[in-house]
Amino acid sequence: MAGARFFNDEPFLDHAEGPDLLGHRQYAQHVISLLDRVRAQTETGVLAMIGPWGSGKSSVLGRVTRRLRETVNDDGWLVAELNPWLYSDLESLTLALFSEIREALPNDGRWSDAREKIGGFGKAISPLGKVTALFGLDSEGLIQEVSNRISGDTSASAAKHKAEEALRKAGHPVLVVMDDLDRLTPEELLVVFKLVRLVGHLPNVYYLISFDEQTLLDVLERSKLVGNSEPRARDFLEKIIQVRLDLPAFRERDADILVDRSLGAVLASHSLTLTLSEQERLSEVYYRHLQARLRTPRAIKRFFGQVDATLGQLTGNVDIVDFLIVTFLRTSEPRAYRLLWQHRAELTGTSMALPSRRDERPEQRIDRWRTRLRDAGVAEQHLDGVIGLMGVLFTPVRQALGHGINLQAIAQRRGIGSIDYFDRYMVFGIPDDDLPERIFDTALQQLADGTPGTEADELLLRLRDDTQRITRRIGYKRAAGTPLPAAALLKAAAPHYGHLTAAPQGALGLITADRAMDVLARDLLTDLAEPDRPSILKTMAETPDGAVLAARALQRVTSRNDSDSPDRTQASATLDWIGEACSLISQEIARHLAPSASRPVDELTESEITLLWAWRHTASEATRAWINQRLDEAWTPLGLLAVLLPPDRAPFPVIGNDTLQSLDALIGLEALYSRLRPHLDAPAATPDSSQDEHQARILQALREHRDADTATSS
Repeated sequence: MAGARFFNDEPFLDHAEGPDLLGHRQYAQHVISLLDRVRAQTETGVLAMIGPWGSGKSSVLGRVTRRLRETVNDDGWLVAELNPWLYSDLESLTLALFSEIREALPNDGRWSDAREKIGGFGKAISPLGKVTALFGLDSEGLIQEVSNRISGDTSASAAKHKAEEALRKAGHPVLVVMDDLDRLTPEELLVVFKLVRLVGHLPNVYYLISFDEQTLLDVLERSKLVGNSEPRARDFLEKIIQVRLDLPAFRERDADILVDRSLGAVLASHSLTLTLSEQERLSEVYYRHLQARLRTPRAIKRFFGQVDATLGQLTGNVDIVDFLIVTFLRTSEPRAYRLLWQHRAELTGTSMALPSRRDERPEQRIDRWRTRLRDAGVAEQHLDGVIGLMGVLFTPVRQALGHGINLQAIAQRRGIGSIDYFDRYMVFGIPDDDLPERIFDTALQQLADGTPGTEADELLLRLRDDTQRITRRIGYKRAAGTPLPAAALLKAAAPHYGHLTAAPQGALGLITADRAMDVLARDLLTDLAEPDRPSILKTMAETPDGAVLAARALQRVTSRNDSDSPDRTQASATLDWIGEACSLISQEIARHLAPSASRPVDELTESEITLLWAWRHTASEATRAWINQRLDEAWTPLGLLAVLLPPDRAPFPVIGNDTLQSLDALIGLEALYSRLRPHLDAPAATPDSSQDEHQARILQALREHRDADTATSS
């Protein structure tokens, strides 16, 4: 099966050396035996192979014609294949029939007379224009053909008599095979039956036709000859056909075996194997939702052909079970498949729910999807199955169905339900803004080995420009237990921390690039052995940006509840590595801030301001001492607050409770109140500029906090 051929319009996997997947080899032999019996009892006849669309009729016909052609003896069958689709009228089809019969006869002297008489009969009953079109006669040939017809014995009855004599004398039966008659129009179908029953009624000429019976009856009922009457259509059919060959039922067991072998062929061609969990998931999906839709060989071939055609570069980059489900939806319900892209954010859980839907009950969400799917043309009997498949893929649908699922698990297996992998399933490849798994894994290995390469460079570039997605993907590997080069990642990421360009994500843009990096750094730090942590943090802190990341990662590790409140450092933490790490980071921050000590406060750079805020996480007392020394020497407290608390914090308060705690850790509230007492005690003045207005708002906020604290303490 590894050499299965999906990309053709031939019978499914039907080649001479292939396995008898559909059990048709034995039935083909039965058909051949029946042909011999019919030949022994009648001089001509019509046999019909009947079965639903996609049930394997063409596969059986292929085996029958191949075996007949392979059997060479003095009175063996000759095979002519005629495609009625190519001809729109009786004259053209008649001429084509006799042309095919003539071509089926051996091209040697023994058969020359029969070939001539068959060709003569065809020309005799066909208009001259059809003959010239078929044989491509030029003007000279046309004149000669007219002369031959006038001077010779060219009557249809005489020509037919000569052809009959020649065919009887030859002694070889000719089988004319015509497939898929149910796809003809009513007029075309009547032309074929007229040809088979009347014109082509010749000795030693037999017909094997195939069709889906119900479809053919429907076509006949649309014809003027039969009218809208199924009994009349059946009666008409019985006059044409002498022997019915009903294709053996394609059993559930047969379908399951064919699906299993087809899946094996696809996996083998892409060097894939299923894990135990993937096997269990696929088995559940198949028996719950897919089995009823994959009931014919054609449906199975079509499905796995699409899988094989589009898996390509996605091998190893998507979850194979999810990919099979998505491919089934795309193949069998294309309009429903397009809904996935249309409602991408809702399905991946990344959209802001409309106010009207926030209190929506689960059954209401399912009803909304039922409406969408009906509008997309999904048949009523298939609605539950399609929704069930969507529940397997997407957490919101699954939850609405009353089932729980771990979103982290979906992301770990690179499922379509994760926003990080959704696009791969829709573009049949890795988008330009995505990083293939092979490059991702190679980059991590390069970092682990200390051998930088283009892959590692690409990963770090994406970490800067697509921070949230890359940090999540690293987190997925970490959660799955994949060993990560934690130390190397921390060291490599640190210098880039101040240059992150990824836009905020999530509700209200709360998931910023630096916050995503902070969380990753915290997780990677906890993966390190405790004795190794201080030295890694010191290395990170050798650059100003790295020092900020190191301080924030340490603060998150030692925080009581990992909240974003900046100064809830665990007072009871006495681990030696924490104290050592705080000291090392503090020393590096002091070194980075040293040049700023001699500059006015309003000339502090953005990086230096960020360093000041980060310093309080590692050595609050040292931070207070350093800042208060600057205030004693040259800096003004109000000027410092103006740069620490920029005016673009709206709509947040100028100084909220968290900010107040941070200022206490950074400067000391009592010291700050003392230094600003003349300003705080003076009546609020009307500011003359926007800068004065900003400082006035800061003073007013501090004044309110001081007065509230005083009232509380008294």
